[in-house]
Amino acid sequence: MQQRPFQQVDVFTAQAYCGNPLAVVLDGTGLSTEAMQEFTNWTNLSEATFLLPPTPEGRAAGADYRVRIFCPGRELPFAGHPTLGSCHAWLRAGGKPQVAGKVVQECGVGLVPLRQDGGRLAFAAPPLIKSGPLVEDDVALIARGLGVDRSDILHHAWCDNGPNWRGVMLRSAEQVLALKPDASILGRLDVGVVGPRGKVGVIGSTDAEGIAFEVRAFFPGNNGLAEDPVTGSLNAALAQWLIGAGLAPTQYVAAQGTCLGRAGRVYVQQDGDTIWVGGSSVTCVSGEVLL
Repeated sequence: MQQRPFQQVDVFTAQAYCGNPLAVVLDGTGLSTEAMQEFTNWTNLSEATFLLPPTPEGRAAGADYRVRIFCPGRELPFAGHPTLGSCHAWLRAGGKPQVAGKVVQECGVGLVPLRQDGGRLAFAAPPLIKSGPLVEDDVALIARGLGVDRSDILHHAWCDNGPNWRGVMLRSAEQVLALKPDASILGRLDVGVVGPRGKVGVIGSTDAEGIAFEVRAFFPGNNGLAEDPVTGSLNAALAQWLIGAGLAPTQYVAAQGTCLGRAGRVYVQQDGDTIWVGGSSVTCVSGEVLL
């Protein structure tokens, strides 16, 4: 075991302790998969990441660093808030990208480009592994699990970009915020719920006036159904679905975490064929861990 540089980062917020926390071990060299998983489980956070030098193939393709992403019990090929938080920690620790203003992350799904968007970082949404409408049996099950009528689900789609999200749109943000999901019904599904807030497409610079959607994410946790404070992978997949289907403008802000006392803000923008998903990050803990 050795002392390794460490940061705990709050992601999708500019105000500490209002977003989604992430543990980042800035030097994972020599650690086994088992050691990474054990540390992740110990942190009791939704994810922990371990930064490594890129593989030779990744370096040749422009990768600046490699990251392995873990949640309790398993490794993930991709996740959004760990991508932004890891990049924030890497830059804060003195990381220098090969190309100024652009960072390329290597992870389980391949290379993920990131860019700086003012004071925020944004990642390019990876391609969907599975898309298209859900089967009706799934939609009916999700409606029962959410405690809403089937007719309240206006639209639905697979939103699988690594995590196996199923996305549903309800009638309003208020309905999304009022949900009290039944863990006995939804306990085996990853479900993302989105509801429009105000006039979709009216995007302002302030959160109070500029939020287009309220988002909630439910997934199987250690003790049944869990809710994620702010979810980059889900918001990336939702953006691809909603913009592609004409249900959202090409630029919008989503809020997430409201019911958990958080104030997550996810900034989405389509630029050509790429959808960028961004947010602020704040380092809350900096030091070393023994691993």
